[in-house]
Amino acid sequence: MALNVLIVDDSAVMRRMIARALELTGMPVAKVFEAGDGVRGLAAAMEHPIDLALIDINMPEKNGLDVLSELRTHGKTSALPVVMVSTEGSEPRIEMIRANGAAFVRKPFTPEALVAAIVTAVGGRDDDE
Repeated sequence: MALNVLIVDDSAVMRRMIARALELTGMPVAKVFEAGDGVRGLAAAMEHPIDLALIDINMPEKNGLDVLSELRTHGKTSALPVVMVSTEGSEPRIEMIRANGAAFVRKPFTPEALVAAIVTAVGGRDDDE
């Protein structure tokens, strides 16, 4: 089954890089939706059928942690698999992300690291970051 993916990052270049990395993983992707900030990302998640969200932490308007928190409060998106993608990643922050049911991958990442984080987000095991 092909996935509808939402990529939320304030950098258009990074959104393209994440989309390209998804292609390189060989994952079946039906449609990629993009948003340049957290407010638009939340709107896209409510408007479109999304199977997976990849969200940056540091963004204008609404940061990725706030987006994650709001996604978890809406029935439609409460169980949405989420991967937080960021250059920032202190251990306490990563623990907080995981406690909110999301996976984490640090930029820059390899397609393999992205796949591992996605597997974690959808309920598999991830033994490395």
